[in-house]
Amino acid sequence: METINVNGIRFAYERRGTGSPLVLLHGYPLDHHLWDEVAPLLADTFELILPDLRGFGESSTVDSFYTMEDIASDIAALLDHLEIQKAAIVGHSMGGYVALAFARLYPERLTGLGLVSTQVLADPPDRRDGRYKSAAEVADKGIASVVEAMTPKFTADPQLQKFARENMERQQPAGYIGALKAMAERVDSTPLLSTLNVPVVIVHGDADSLIPIDRAREVKAALPDAHLVEIRGAGHMPMMEEKEKTAEALKFLA
Repeated sequence: METINVNGIRFAYERRGTGSPLVLLHGYPLDHHLWDEVAPLLADTFELILPDLRGFGESSTVDSFYTMEDIASDIAALLDHLEIQKAAIVGHSMGGYVALAFARLYPERLTGLGLVSTQVLADPPDRRDGRYKSAAEVADKGIASVVEAMTPKFTADPQLQKFARENMERQQPAGYIGALKAMAERVDSTPLLSTLNVPVVIVHGDADSLIPIDRAREVKAALPDAHLVEIRGAGHMPMMEEKEKTAEALKFLA
């Protein structure tokens, strides 16, 4: 991976393929390898930029509190470094929250928005409190309990559960803690939807146990022109569970 220094962190990324720029943002608590299966199917259509979000993979983080908007500013700085003025941004789960923050902060730089297994709503109070509880537990006892709880929620596929577990186990506790707090404090992006003037693709598995498919249908209802692909039987990892269908959907952003 290549690295640059932005916003006080070491920011790691991969770049591959040719075509219009497409940034793929992974979810919590994973890294860019989440996209390994689908990236080869997109590399002849897009110039792919695959970062490790701050605190994950080979990217470092900071000890102070940060927001989804701060992570979005990391992406903008990376695009500046690559001399890319505009790009389509695709985010999975937490990466979707970052993509929405990017769309809110840098609308002039956005050519398309992809929302994969994510939602536009903020956390309700109980979920927000739960994230802070999880962050405190990670600080006190490490990541093991989070890994154990999340592994079966990603997918019902045993091989992909193995991937998820091994990927989560490679991450640093500081990344978990920072991301949990940032997700807890994220804003409701529903008002953003009416301002979007770029193509929007929504990909969601109907067996997603972490973010219900109803969240995707609500976005589609607010954006009738959006391209919604519901993947039957897929859980929270459609880019690995149904890589061909996911790739075909994302090509609407070309």
